[in-house]
Amino acid sequence: MSTLWILVLNATGQTLSMVFFSTLFSLVIGLPLGIFLTITSPMEQGGIIPHLVVNNILGRIVNVLRSFPFIILMILLFPLSRLILGTSIGTAATIVPLSIAAAPFVARVIETSLKEVNPGVVQAARAMGSTNSQIVFKVLIPEALPSLVSGVTLTIINLIGYSAMAGAIGGGGLGDLAIRYGYQRFRGDVMFVSVVVILVLVEIIQVTGNKISAKLMSKR
Repeated sequence: MSTLWILVLNATGQTLSMVFFSTLFSLVIGLPLGIFLTITSPMEQGGIIPHLVVNNILGRIVNVLRSFPFIILMILLFPLSRLILGTSIGTAATIVPLSIAAAPFVARVIETSLKEVNPGVVQAARAMGSTNSQIVFKVLIPEALPSLVSGVTLTIINLIGYSAMAGAIGGGGLGDLAIRYGYQRFRGDVMFVSVVVILVLVEIIQVTGNKISAKLMSKR
């Protein structure tokens, strides 16, 4: 196997690792945040425990974090990566800023998906004596599942783009390969292959996400 393909395989593995773990951690943070944003919103917007002050404060925090350019956010989070992992460069260290950057996006995706659920379904569940937690986990999430899958798919695709940008400051993965071996060493073939692999990954994830979402929709 040529050196080029060894480099590409290693970089692809790093990218997949970054995207997998950052998706997982961003869901751990973003899912409860999105649920909380939904249930504390005004009643006419689908809130089941309306709390305008808490909702506004939380919404502002999410908006601020979402507005940060990823490169700047990653630099600001270098100390946190170093505190948690002992280093601020490399694949593992990049997972920290990737997760934090994606979490607000995930929260808004979750919130939007849950608010799309027909209010009549929630009212029917309430009339049957369902508790708030039952409404969330047995009504809202199952009803919004196709939309949630589409949102997670979009999150993964965004994280692939973020991981490529992270390569500009030592994040590893395909972005790092394209910059260090392709751009800086004037290797057009490395640059081309790196871009093609990223495009293929995005296409595979998009097609897979669409199929899962469509299958869930057909079962409703």
